[in-house]
Amino acid sequence: MIYWLYEWMLREQISVLPAHICFMISSHDMEEAPEKLLSVTRWCTTISTDIASRTGSPENAIRGLTFHISTKEADAIERCLPAIRALGSVARLNLHYRDTEEITGSGIPVVVAVGKSGREEITACIRKMARDGVAPETVDEHMIESCLTFKYAPDIVVKSGGDHLTDFLIWQSVYSEIFFSDVNWRYFRNVDFLRILRDYQARVRRFGA
Repeated sequence: MIYWLYEWMLREQISVLPAHICFMISSHDMEEAPEKLLSVTRWCTTISTDIASRTGSPENAIRGLTFHISTKEADAIERCLPAIRALGSVARLNLHYRDTEEITGSGIPVVVAVGKSGREEITACIRKMARDGVAPETVDEHMIESCLTFKYAPDIVVKSGGDHLTDFLIWQSVYSEIFFSDVNWRYFRNVDFLRILRDYQARVRRFGA
């Protein structure tokens, strides 16, 4: 009863939502709690619906979600693929696994990137521009961003378990708010997620200014 009341109180304090959230988890986290991806996705949908109903602003919603699974061996999480693909039942899943890309389902866009590296993404971007014969003097931020694999900038990057961040979205997340959660991924609850959202709306984003 106390937990339910606390969760309700947290929801009532939230009126501003980030448009895009990125969760960075390890392969160990994924193996311990593969079903957590589905839970977090449902929490995002629920809080967006609640806020829209309460504020009358349907545009104030979480419109994108990314899960980056840090691993050097993509095969290590192969047994978790059914749980990942289950996201297609509640969202539009874009799964980047090995050298393949799978798109299934409908709803809130959810990207799952397994073992992807930000440095490798930028390197591939530069190689693409070189292959396309792009003149050096025409290269600017917009040109680089148009060549990136992941063409969005998360408002929040969340790292669970208090571990260090990876270089994933190293270009896109330069102005993102960073949240380190001491709660291990398998124990990450809706109240922990709501605390992050409450903290986010209290921050003043300066975007490098």
